[in-house]
Amino acid sequence: MTSLFGRHAIVVGAGIGGLTAAKALSSYFVNVTVLERDALPTAPIVRTGTPQARQIHVLLRGGLDALMEFFPELEAELERAGAVRVRVGSESLLEMPGFDPFPRRDLGFDYLCMTRQLMEFVARRFVERQSNIALNSRCRVTQLVESPNRNAVTGVRYDEANGRSNEIAADFIVDASSRGALTLELLDRVGLLRPQETEIGIDLRYATAMFEIPPSAPCDWRAVLHRPAAQSGRGGLLVPVENNCWQVNLTGMHGQLVPESVGEFIAFAKTLRTQTIHDAIKDAVPIGPIHRFGFPGSIRRHFERLDSFPDRLLPLGDVICRFNPAFGQGMSVAAQEVGVLKRLIEARSLDADPLNGLAQSFFVAIQDFLAAPWTVTESDFIFEKTRGQRPNDFHQRLKLNLALQRVASEDATVHQIMSEVTHLMKRSSALRDPQIVSRATALMSAST
Repeated sequence: MTSLFGRHAIVVGAGIGGLTAAKALSSYFVNVTVLERDALPTAPIVRTGTPQARQIHVLLRGGLDALMEFFPELEAELERAGAVRVRVGSESLLEMPGFDPFPRRDLGFDYLCMTRQLMEFVARRFVERQSNIALNSRCRVTQLVESPNRNAVTGVRYDEANGRSNEIAADFIVDASSRGALTLELLDRVGLLRPQETEIGIDLRYATAMFEIPPSAPCDWRAVLHRPAAQSGRGGLLVPVENNCWQVNLTGMHGQLVPESVGEFIAFAKTLRTQTIHDAIKDAVPIGPIHRFGFPGSIRRHFERLDSFPDRLLPLGDVICRFNPAFGQGMSVAAQEVGVLKRLIEARSLDADPLNGLAQSFFVAIQDFLAAPWTVTESDFIFEKTRGQRPNDFHQRLKLNLALQRVASEDATVHQIMSEVTHLMKRSSALRDPQIVSRATALMSAST
């Protein structure tokens, strides 16, 4: 074990971000406790307190790579458990306005498709093998406890399943509780400002269904991503998951009604711009009911702008930034944030008080990792009803992005870079290479 930063760390939340944070902290604290409000199943089944878990959750390649920094055997273990490997570009069919489909090429890397419950189950098993991590389920954290001088956090209060309340002390606390209420309520209580928020309101409605993969399934693709056009706002995603199944997700923007029955689901798929998903599922055998969910909007909390923040507390993942789930970025960004946390901790290992000001350094350091996915999220401003402040240069950016797509359709190298940025393997600055930009600018000029 490396140099220790304290005796006890607490992680609130046992999602992917929380589990990864616990593994990272286990090298720097004698003991780590994960407090999760849900019962944690001993099999890959949905947690009762997370109804959105029944929806498609994509783990991008950059997210998988980030997780493997902490769980080196994760990719192999997920495949053994049933996750399906899909080759980006050649086995995944991308349909987007103007490109139905986008040119197919082998782009040199894969990602894994699986249900969220399988992903969490495998990650939990890795965490459970760590002797100094305790996973405590059915513990609902109700409050972060501040120090007498109110400049640091010293523990948490939580309720057990039997209703009994407890308080537990810690040297460091990670809030990976998704909604962020614990951190925001603490800031209110100690008299500090809440972070400013940028919101992109989309009122996304989506429905997910499971189908057996039929023997007649197309053999030239394994997954389909159908991006919505500005006029319809309807999109779809079909991915292979464990147990020889397709998990299919259909989305509607700004409160569009989404299907409740299998028949309505297949009919909705027929209204998409292409018939690819509809034709794949129209004769497939459905498994279970349709699961629906709603997402009001993406929110980015600008913790990096705060002048002060309580010591020994670090919010993570959705507490900082919640992305449109249709882009499948949440788990991957959370994993990458934990990688930033680990590097900051290692850099502070010789400091007299390494935890002092750690959160503020973290908030600044993760901005590069938020930039690319947030830029993708801002593309939701193509829809007229989207709420929020459009970036001043949005229309120019939109033109440039369309030109970049055209360049990528013609150039395999640019296509690969664009896909690596989409999968959070490279920063968005990779697409600002002067040669790429000049080609895109030339296309923009030619079209005016």
